[in-house]
Amino acid sequence: MTRTGSIRSVCGGALEDTVSLTPISGHSPSHKITTSTLREKKLLREPITCLTAYDYATARLVDEAGIDIALVGDSLAMTMLGYENTLSVTVDEMLHHVKAVRRGVKDALLIADMPYGSYQADPNEAIHNAARFVKEGGAEAVKIEGGEKRADVIRRVIDAEIPVAGHIGLTPQSVNVMGGYKVQGKSLNAIEQLMRDAIALDRAGVACIYLEGIPREVAAMITAEVDTPTIGIGAGPDCDGQVLVFHDLVNLTFGHAAKFVRRYGDAAALITQSVLAFKADVVSHQFPSDAESYHLSKETQAALETVLHRKHAMQR
Repeated sequence: MTRTGSIRSVCGGALEDTVSLTPISGHSPSHKITTSTLREKKLLREPITCLTAYDYATARLVDEAGIDIALVGDSLAMTMLGYENTLSVTVDEMLHHVKAVRRGVKDALLIADMPYGSYQADPNEAIHNAARFVKEGGAEAVKIEGGEKRADVIRRVIDAEIPVAGHIGLTPQSVNVMGGYKVQGKSLNAIEQLMRDAIALDRAGVACIYLEGIPREVAAMITAEVDTPTIGIGAGPDCDGQVLVFHDLVNLTFGHAAKFVRRYGDAAALITQSVLAFKADVVSHQFPSDAESYHLSKETQAALETVLHRKHAMQR
């Protein structure tokens, strides 16, 4: 069959057959991660990988490493903009970073956080802001925090043809109500509420559910209960996928790391060493060297010396 007419049957039988259309920008559809891919991975028990990305360079590295989801998290409020928490970041600030990440991502699914105040007050405003992330930012899904109480607005956004990722447990935009960044779901009542939240999001049709800061046992129960893929951060290894903040991954966060953070590199040390070495070379006149400098051609140098010699002769 032709490339525009080939049909691929999805393993597991739970998803409809996918028609492979002509790839956009020369990329094969088999490599592009979509919301359907996430469900397929859950069915096949293939772990989902997710990292935050906030700029073009990071996005390229994350995408080229084969990470499934690039999440432009509102955590950029702290990691990129220096805010105290996520509450201050605006839609326009988020869009600025989503656009940059879009330029660096080809295969990963691009999800954008809806910042605080962009969806809580009015469903119509939520749809308008979500549409901006898709139309202006190039996001393929938006993430909205909250469970049962957000189910209606999430349905409205999905009805507007915008995929939504859910987020329950420790929801940073509710930090003031929670009284800080604390593990959620530690009591029987709290566990029951988390289960209700997860089921409400599952029934609303979210693309995935982020589980943050909850006991491993509770995350395992939720993952087994819902058809929607779960992605954990501080929720143990039994989720369908895992996410970390990129800056935590490479030690670019200033402050104490959470218990669930595993650092895979020390970019802070590398950057500091590089900056100090640059400063030392400049101060000692070792940078730039002659080999790192541009030079005139012999003919132009000779002509310039003649001009300078005549100028000096006239000044005598």
